[in-house]
Amino acid sequence: MIDDFLKHSQARRARREAYAHAIVIRHGKPISGKPGDKAIIGMDGVLHGWIGGGCTHPVVVKEALQALQEGKPRLVAINPSGSVQPIEDFSQYPMSCQGGGALDIYIEPVMPNPLIVILGASPVGLCLSKLALEIGYSVAVSEASGVAGATYRFPENDLGALPLANPCFLVVSTQGEDDELALQAALQTTVPYVAFVGSRQKSKALKEYLQREGVTKGRLETLRTPAGLDLGARTPGEIALSVLAEIIQLRRDSPTEMAQAHESLARPLISEGAVDPVCGMTVTVAAAKHTSRHNNETYYFCCGGCRTRFEAEPEKFLAQLP
Repeated sequence: MIDDFLKHSQARRARREAYAHAIVIRHGKPISGKPGDKAIIGMDGVLHGWIGGGCTHPVVVKEALQALQEGKPRLVAINPSGSVQPIEDFSQYPMSCQGGGALDIYIEPVMPNPLIVILGASPVGLCLSKLALEIGYSVAVSEASGVAGATYRFPENDLGALPLANPCFLVVSTQGEDDELALQAALQTTVPYVAFVGSRQKSKALKEYLQREGVTKGRLETLRTPAGLDLGARTPGEIALSVLAEIIQLRRDSPTEMAQAHESLARPLISEGAVDPVCGMTVTVAAAKHTSRHNNETYYFCCGGCRTRFEAEPEKFLAQLP
């Protein structure tokens, strides 16, 4: 199982997808989940792996999406109804499975590794790629760049196949080689950070050209130029360092558009919840596998057993709903 878990995790990392790890840290019999059991929850609310009975899944999915929105780990305690006691730092839920038992779960969000996409094979671009790789960032370069060790490679100015999820940063460092084409390709993406290594005078002329080519004024205003922090940099290495310093500053400063982009990914799924009319568990609608129609309404269930009980006596359970 650990091999499948690691393969699934590594595949998501390669695609730069945000996801969460859920690991069982304590269990109380007779629940089937055991310490060390683990699962992965994606932004789509789908759970892969094993953490015990199906009645625990909606809670884990809900808390995992919350962890992804906040970017912080969470501790979850699921205990038999009537025995729930406040535990510091734990989110607590009643155990709704008929078999009973208890379960404590640690949930950790895993965000995509920062990606710097470098358009152009200038000395500044080559230095930037080396610096970024040295500090553990992912780097994407064109197939003709000659950069060794890059995480991703793309056909010149063709960014369509790259995983551009945030945090992502585009740096155009073409040094006069098809500046217009590279900038146009970068600005056609939705990546918030696009920087151009060049003078203000050159940037002004390029902006005027790109606006005539259909790039909106609003998008052009997001272009950072000259790229990097004003460190008085002169050599290619110093300029590359100033660009990397600006990127690090943006990542570490208080909430930026890049951090907010992660929050917006999880928010829609978190809000789409429904109460299982049989056990009272909150079920994530997007991930629900068990549903039933009654009087033109759709009801969602944590497991097949709850659905079967509901369909046998729907009016009884609907009368119990708040």
